[in-house]
Amino acid sequence: MSLNDRKIKILQAIINDYIATAEPVGSRTIAKKYSLGISSATIRNEMSDLEEMGFIIQPHASSGRIPSDLGYRLYVDCLMQKKELDKEEQLFLQNIVSKNISQIDYLMEETAKAISALTNYTTIITEPIPIGTKLKQIRLLPLDQDSILLVIATDGNYSKNHMLKVNYPPSEDRIFEIGKRINRILQGHSWENITENIISLLRNELQEFSFLLEPLLLAVEQTIRSAENVQFHLSGAKNILAFPEFSDVQKAKSIFQALEEKDLLVNLLSERSGSDLQILIGNENSVQSMKDCSVITATYKLGNNAQGTIGILGPTRMDYSQVISVLNEMVQNIETVLKNIDQKNDS
Repeated sequence: MSLNDRKIKILQAIINDYIATAEPVGSRTIAKKYSLGISSATIRNEMSDLEEMGFIIQPHASSGRIPSDLGYRLYVDCLMQKKELDKEEQLFLQNIVSKNISQIDYLMEETAKAISALTNYTTIITEPIPIGTKLKQIRLLPLDQDSILLVIATDGNYSKNHMLKVNYPPSEDRIFEIGKRINRILQGHSWENITENIISLLRNELQEFSFLLEPLLLAVEQTIRSAENVQFHLSGAKNILAFPEFSDVQKAKSIFQALEEKDLLVNLLSERSGSDLQILIGNENSVQSMKDCSVITATYKLGNNAQGTIGILGPTRMDYSQVISVLNEMVQNIETVLKNIDQKNDS
């Protein structure tokens, strides 16, 4: 079954309408609101195909359709129209960072408030942290029949323990040997220096335990980020309550609890693909309580020595195009201001 132009237009209509209304979208709505030149019956057939392909779902038997995580992924990767901020929005963001702000923590606090106010989503910003914390030692220790303890230490004598789940228990000698090999490969490296070549070496060393590679790398990044003592500024947490998706008290409560846990926020903001802009949709993010949310993060840099992250969290039907435009604008503004602050401090 192919995803032809007609199906793509219908999927775009469903996503655009659902983002705007939060209501499941039916074939009659699409026929009335969008000039596709086809009947409601034809739209229904195409919607059935889209559902079978996994791009939309029907939450209730008598309702219309809503986008799935897969549908949103196709949308942000291939179908989304780039949105430009209007002059008023640009000036609003510029004014936030162009005030007489000489302290980075105050700048980040005001920036978080501004982005939250403009997007109506939750904003999380980290202050710039040094780039280059290095791994000092990595050890694997047997824990129980289905778990291995991973101990990671960085320069500066910071260490963190992680539990790795295994599909079957390796021997104690095998665990120690794998740990030694991993340590030889990663020792002395910063997170930024762990290249594809190094990852390939790790994959070869892990061999039949290759399923440990992804949680190992995630644990390494989380440890380094924690060692760098990330400082957060959070704004707009209560904005979540404005969205009907989170009208369930328990669902909203679990998100609020996650936003209060620093380690979870580190995990959330550190899920990077190597790109300065990252979009995690629903089940793509690792925080269980945020599976109904999307998180878009952007990296800002302070020269070559430090960087921070801006994250915007909202429902999976968030206005992705607007958020990306706001993030791109804000990164440029912040980098300009931080450069000026850094130059003043050096003079």
